[in-house]
Amino acid sequence: MQTAKVKKTDIGFMRDIDINDYDYNLPPDRIAQYPVEERDKSQLLIYKDDKIEKDTFINIVEYLPPDSLLVFNNTMVIRARILFHKETGAVIEILCLEPVVPSDYALSFGSKETVEWKCIVGNLKKWKRGKIVTPFKYNGNQYNLYAERNQPEGDAWKIGFSWNNPEISFGEVIEATGHIPLPPYINRDDETEDIERYQTIYSSIKGSVAAPTAGLHFTANVFEKLKTRGIKSVELTLHVGAGTFQPVKVKNIYNHEMHREHFFIDTKTIELLFENHTKIIAVGTTSVRTLESLYWLGVRLIQNPSGTSHSFSLGQWEVYDIETDFSVKQSLGALLNFLYEQNLPYLEASTSIMIVPGYKFRITSGMITNFHQPRSTLLMLISAWTENRWKDIYTYALKNSFRFLSYGDSSLLLR
Repeated sequence: MQTAKVKKTDIGFMRDIDINDYDYNLPPDRIAQYPVEERDKSQLLIYKDDKIEKDTFINIVEYLPPDSLLVFNNTMVIRARILFHKETGAVIEILCLEPVVPSDYALSFGSKETVEWKCIVGNLKKWKRGKIVTPFKYNGNQYNLYAERNQPEGDAWKIGFSWNNPEISFGEVIEATGHIPLPPYINRDDETEDIERYQTIYSSIKGSVAAPTAGLHFTANVFEKLKTRGIKSVELTLHVGAGTFQPVKVKNIYNHEMHREHFFIDTKTIELLFENHTKIIAVGTTSVRTLESLYWLGVRLIQNPSGTSHSFSLGQWEVYDIETDFSVKQSLGALLNFLYEQNLPYLEASTSIMIVPGYKFRITSGMITNFHQPRSTLLMLISAWTENRWKDIYTYALKNSFRFLSYGDSSLLLR
């Protein structure tokens, strides 16, 4: 095994990153409240060779480099927003973030016994003590879902859920009781249409409380065009948390606490990334964060190849402490060797990585993404990718009637 060439770097430059430099005026009427009628008829901004142009998303294949490998996040949005009405008339809103007991998503959704989740609770002051209850219907019969407040965890709470039918799984319960958790900047209640439209057509693994919105524009027609052009695709899973909407409330970005998200990627996908490591286009910022985290987890394995119990959790600023000459193939190769030796079909990990201007992208060769909120960590990721050309891109989008945020239009950002 090659000896790691690593040296510490000064991450002090991040202390000079002022969130006020990542602000812009976003008129409320430019925030899309509904999706376009047809997914692939949204507008597409293309940024390539420092030039900006526009088209319709259905034509995106015309702008993708030949032999690209598109990386999709196949997470599925769950009906994570549950409303409980108290006898006093007060409404308690519970937003399920991630499972605690059992901690595995599939096991929690499949459980027919009490489960515990980390949740955000709205109108908490009206919930003094005891269980709260909400009725739900399943197969024509009415049952009750109960929630019990256990203990706080930061700004969230651990909430125990139980229900009065042992034949129904928790996944079935929240499908019957919950609402689609639309982002806070969509100023309306969720509607029937959102069940389908706030979901990618390839979503398959339950766990997100927000959609990986870059993928909302893809249709069967677009996939057929990609196939005809010989553009390959793979899938990974990163469950999007509510932290993706968390505003940056501090002036100095170094003091912002980044949210953690869980991801899963199988061995075959990592093999394809290894084989196509110079042609990888990430569909969405969630895919970007997963791919870049993957590189650094591989570097960690190279540095400690004899470790038998590896921590596959990446910290917020951890990668900025390391300067390395390891290639993408070396990093992904180390991950593959580990998975082969441990006979693991997939890698399960979590990341809190925060990508800000000054970050050097390792695996990502291009990205497809929507337009993001002012003063957000996602906008700083875009700034890092475009080497601070984000203002030109967003000014163009505003002047050319692009729709913004989750249900808005799309962009293809290439170097």
